[in-house]
Amino acid sequence: MEVSEEIEYEGLDPNAGLYVNMMAGALAGITEHAVMFPVDSIKTRMQVFATSPSAVYTGIGNAFTRISSTEGMRALWRGVSSVIMGAGPAHAVHFGAYEAVKELAGGNEQGNRNQWLATSLAGASATIASDALMNPFDVIKQRMQVHQSEFRSAITCARTVYHTEGLSAFYVSYPTTLTMTVPFTAVQFTAYEQLKTLLNPSGVYSPATHIISGGLAGGVAGAVTTPLDVAKTLLQTRGTSQDMEIRHSRGMMDAFRIIWARDGWKGFTRGLAPRVLTFMPSNALCWLSYEFFKAAIRDG
Repeated sequence: MEVSEEIEYEGLDPNAGLYVNMMAGALAGITEHAVMFPVDSIKTRMQVFATSPSAVYTGIGNAFTRISSTEGMRALWRGVSSVIMGAGPAHAVHFGAYEAVKELAGGNEQGNRNQWLATSLAGASATIASDALMNPFDVIKQRMQVHQSEFRSAITCARTVYHTEGLSAFYVSYPTTLTMTVPFTAVQFTAYEQLKTLLNPSGVYSPATHIISGGLAGGVAGAVTTPLDVAKTLLQTRGTSQDMEIRHSRGMMDAFRIIWARDGWKGFTRGLAPRVLTFMPSNALCWLSYEFFKAAIRDG
């Protein structure tokens, strides 16, 4: 690629417009979640407090081997339709809100010493909006991912959960999700922007910068928020559990109490490895896709 093209890519006005940011975000979100979905399925299974020995896994390799050999490879993709339906709109809202709030807070102003604060505020605001839309789809996804799930269709799963548990089942984990994803996103966006500036101060076109910055930011944020993710999974899959205490858990504090009683500190690190393994490449891919689609749509 010629130097003139490199400068043109990064030299475009960062205020690309709401449509461009939302379209880029939607395409990036679908790409990110679809590619890493099998690892996410393993993470969900490792976090669930299973009663059957056949649903207890010792690691990522063990889980992959056993699931693929006993249930088939398709089991690792069960629930991906829910992610595709929800990830596009949710990420469109996410990135659209991020860029809008970042601009309003002065995050795009050259030489602004509070740029990091504007970026953190934008990331947190974007998460609150997108999670409200994505949470029901995430519940459906995890209900389909668990061991011996009865669901093969996202629509059937949604209808069944609604009829048996009510609308609240889709949002029982929302406070926990926000408690987790607001700091996750603030850390992720801030780390990404700082790393991108550090690694690529000249601003020339550099896919490697987006990959490295996005991957490192996602891995750190994912590891730090794993305890909250374990609680979220417990709440979102409670309707599939045979354990009455888990089945009747009503919120984040109930989830914390159950995890602590069953597994102590170790319980809060369930699924840590697959979570980091999911977020590093998926965030790298997400940011690379986002920056690419944003420029491609804008140029088009």
